[in-house]
Amino acid sequence: MRRPRLKRALWVVTVLTVVAGSAVGPGRVAEAAGSLWRAEPAPPGSDAPFLPSPQPLRVTIDEMVARSMRVKNDVTIRLADGTTRVTTRYTFSQLVVKDHMKVVHSGSDGGPEVTIDVPDRGTLGGYDGLFQPQETVMWGDIHQVCLNVVIRICGVQGLLNAFGSVIPLTAGASDFDGTIYAIRATGNRPGLGSTNNPVHLPGSISVAP
Repeated sequence: MRRPRLKRALWVVTVLTVVAGSAVGPGRVAEAAGSLWRAEPAPPGSDAPFLPSPQPLRVTIDEMVARSMRVKNDVTIRLADGTTRVTTRYTFSQLVVKDHMKVVHSGSDGGPEVTIDVPDRGTLGGYDGLFQPQETVMWGDIHQVCLNVVIRICGVQGLLNAFGSVIPLTAGASDFDGTIYAIRATGNRPGLGSTNNPVHLPGSISVAP
């Protein structure tokens, strides 16, 4: 009876690590997640500094603000199963969730489906209590996003990738839908008990068998 519960618990830790790897620290992740998560550094040639799960996250956000977003196209990341993906790296000084963020990791190899639901506001990155900068990096592909400027314009992910590779962009957006392999939020004091943690996503976690 204990093994299924332990496996479910480790799977949740794995998904949380994919969402914000450095917020808990690779050493603690490796200890907690065991064989379900390989937190060792990625080999040379991989853009991500750690090995994400081969099963990506499905991330949707109803309304958000991306601050100082920088884009690097056609980066290669190596996943924990040894395969590689060519994807896009998005770097934000801060990602503000203004309304409803949902992260779903579909179970593979008998693993459960883990859902993180943030119904209202949340943040990734920004500045800590001593005004030290934090940062969020996201590896994956945006399938849909709408910019909220004078009018609402949808299907502009290609333009964001093009302009964001040249200049930092700050914009409000809605209806975000993406396949994300990893999100890494960093700060000078990223301990789980810190009030200045770069990850602030108040919500719920559910696990489906």
